[in-house]
Amino acid sequence: MTFSCFEPLRRLLPPALISLALGGCALMDKPKPDEPARTEAPAPAPTAPENPVATVRLITAQTPAVRAYRKLGAEAIYKKYPKRIYRGRIPPLVYAVVVVETDIDAQGNVTNVTFSRVPSHAPEVPPKIAELVRAASPLPNPGKLGAHTYVETWLWDKSGNFQLDTLTKGQRSR
Repeated sequence: MTFSCFEPLRRLLPPALISLALGGCALMDKPKPDEPARTEAPAPAPTAPENPVATVRLITAQTPAVRAYRKLGAEAIYKKYPKRIYRGRIPPLVYAVVVVETDIDAQGNVTNVTFSRVPSHAPEVPPKIAELVRAASPLPNPGKLGAHTYVETWLWDKSGNFQLDTLTKGQRSR
């Protein structure tokens, strides 16, 4: 009996996990007593959906080079918006914390802005941040790092001023 459902993982999994996986395949392949036996029909050829679902985005690992670029990106945004930077230590209850994922190409041009954390109580903030990031394009050239996803946490004050986590001055206790 072959267990084709785990064949692609055969080389990646340790033997103990393979035996557990194969046991699961065997259970899936056996018909239940009150079910008629199934016959395998060839799978239909995949077709492209009319509205393709977005593929899973991979965030660039936070290597020292990526962290160094994160600082360069934050400095570029601060330079672009000097009057919007919250000076000093941020209040203990910041209005909104937004994690922004900015896709940049090999020249530093912003190609996409998405969010992995948005505040439900401040839905107006993420679009404003996306607008600021796009207007700051191009960010510094990433050099050998190349195209990647630049991730930054924005600390947004009710005044509309902000600090970026990479360059934050910290938070006041009161």
